[in-house]
Amino acid sequence: MSGNRTDGSGGAGNSGRGGGGGHRALVWRALPERPGAAVLVLHGGQEHSLSRPGPVNLAGLRMAGFVHALRRETGGAGVAVGTVRYRHRGWNGERADAAKDAIAALDDLAEELGPVPTVLVGHSMGGRAALRVAGHPTVTGVVALAPWCPAADPCEQLAGRDVLMLHGDLDRITSPADTRAFAARSRAAGARVCGYTVLGTGHTLMRRINDWHRATARLSAGLLGLRDLPPEAATALALPPGSTAALDLPLPTQPRTAPPADHPARPLPTDA
Repeated sequence: MSGNRTDGSGGAGNSGRGGGGGHRALVWRALPERPGAAVLVLHGGQEHSLSRPGPVNLAGLRMAGFVHALRRETGGAGVAVGTVRYRHRGWNGERADAAKDAIAALDDLAEELGPVPTVLVGHSMGGRAALRVAGHPTVTGVVALAPWCPAADPCEQLAGRDVLMLHGDLDRITSPADTRAFAARSRAAGARVCGYTVLGTGHTLMRRINDWHRATARLSAGLLGLRDLPPEAATALALPPGSTAALDLPLPTQPRTAPPADHPARPLPTDA
């Protein structure tokens, strides 16, 4: 591998549907020459808003630390890291605008990279979008951070996927109880699920920010096979569909240096 193709801002340029002035949903933040896997990051938003996210977008800026942690954790392993750019700030009811943009980004990812295994990382509305579109053929896993999980949302699309859900117990914007209920329904529908509670934290992810960043990056790498998943997560993902266990595990403090894996991070296979 000869390194990442990046632009001067640390990204790797834009790609997406609607070229020639149209909306571009997929933005690369790290793009190896021959990626064998990908992580796609989706930020939060609002329940209702047709306005366009501006250049200074707090919800998007919040995810910059996660992108950095993911790039550091997967560096040298042939993993592309991208973000989704939304057309509108809101979900907007049945329009589900964020999910449409996520699908467009995944379609472009697959067209550009081929059918590489892809993990979605989403916060709040972005978590809802990630869970909604996880039936896309490229998606193998989801890391949902304080996700917005209405009781009426479907979960059948998560069958056969690995789903890790993290929620702060002090969250007053999205409901930890709704997340646990959605996790249980998803497991019953055939998903492999593990749920963590990040004690002492709320919706903005600012408290215990290092734990949020490090856990997200390490769990994503684990889902891609680059490192070992924590034992409790591996056990949870193997539970039978009828089980409601391991959906409310306390997230341990994440050390700066992660415990060594049984195998080192290695480049993912790519087509010759």
